Amino acid sequence: MTSVSQQVSSGGALSSVARFVDRVEGIVRVIALPSLVQLVLRFALAVPFWKSGILKWDGFLRLSDTAVTLFTDEFMLHLPGGPYPFPAPAVVAFLSGCAEVTFPVLLVLGLATRFAALGLLFMTLIVWGPGRVSLDFLIRRVLRLPNP
Repeated sequence: MTSVSQQVSSGGALSSVARFVDRVEGIVRVIALPSLVQLVLRFALAVPFWKSGILKWDGFLRLSDTAVTLFTDEFMLHLPGGPYPFPAPAVVAFLSGCAEVTFPVLLVLGLATRFAALGLLFMTLIVWGPGRVSLDFLIRRVLRLPNP
């Protein structure tokens, strides 16, 4: 028995409340197993990246025009050391699309999870940054530094 049920074992109504609390504690212990929580979190993190990755493709290994436009005009991410004999934003878009489809699968399967999570984390923080609601933004504003 838990301490709650030991303290109120003599009372009728309080005893039934204590038994209810014991049952709820038992259920929570079963549900909150670290392995189960980790699995749920892996799914929760994988789904948005999977959806984003799927939108970048028009077919098997064929990028959508929108994905290339995003990397050319919006993100303006390019491989260092240009100019290139091939369009650099298309290469970055292709690599990003591959990563956004592959890493969530690895995450859900529990295969190379740290590597997959690091790749997804890299893509989120590097591409978008923290945004206006962040200490980084506030510090840059106070120091009058340009925001990337």
